[in-house]
Amino acid sequence: MRVVAPVLGPVWTSGLRLFLGGGALLLYFQIIGFNANWRAHFRHYAVIGVLNSGVPFLLYAYAALHLPASLSAIFNSTAPLFGAVFGAVWLGDRLTGARLGGMALGIVGVAVASWRPGVALAPGSGPATIACLGATCCYGLAGTYLKKFARHVPPLGMAGCSQMLAGVLVLLLTPLSAPRSALTPEVAACLLALALLCSAVAYVLYFRLIADVGPAKALTVTFLIPVFGILWAVLFLGERITVPMLVGCALIVLGTFVVVRPKPAPAA
Repeated sequence: MRVVAPVLGPVWTSGLRLFLGGGALLLYFQIIGFNANWRAHFRHYAVIGVLNSGVPFLLYAYAALHLPASLSAIFNSTAPLFGAVFGAVWLGDRLTGARLGGMALGIVGVAVASWRPGVALAPGSGPATIACLGATCCYGLAGTYLKKFARHVPPLGMAGCSQMLAGVLVLLLTPLSAPRSALTPEVAACLLALALLCSAVAYVLYFRLIADVGPAKALTVTFLIPVFGILWAVLFLGERITVPMLVGCALIVLGTFVVVRPKPAPAA
């Protein structure tokens, strides 16, 4: 996204990512003879497409215009914090003192990771940070929706159909946002990797994980996103990792762990 979004803009980046990724999975469905049962599950595909793909991908593509990729990856790890809030509201999951403390740690971690000592904030970095948090809020809401309303929907169908619907909806916005510059082979390769690996393959694995262990545990994959996000940003983009970013990342991950850790079994 950090390579593609400055060239194509947020709308084209997210729309093509979704359309190509969803299209690849629908083609795969035809090859293996999988029936996604559109008529029965269309509403769930549409809701999850918007919440778990369309809006978050748009927001992250916008953030990629202003924030380092490593920082966006760090903010991604706040998704379980939002999941805990929505779980408390709609699923009856109790917000204990420990969970509230974990959320507070996560909030402090976001503030610390965003801090640039002695450096003025770059234009757009504030809204970009809010965009990242808005995206993770959507992820938390999507996980809650899946648990409450869509447990019966096949994970493979959810992975492909939700992306395709979201892609169509986002691409409807393209007349309002022209690409910023011409597509180069490097950008095209990054876009294909984003669509086929980070969307198509990743979502097949992610929705299978939700079906196997539940949305709360599935969201804990965000523990790993900062690690790999920072690693790839350093290796491929030459980004500089600051001490506040590392400290903030540690606080967010610690807070997330406190929020999602399993409840102790009652004494016999």
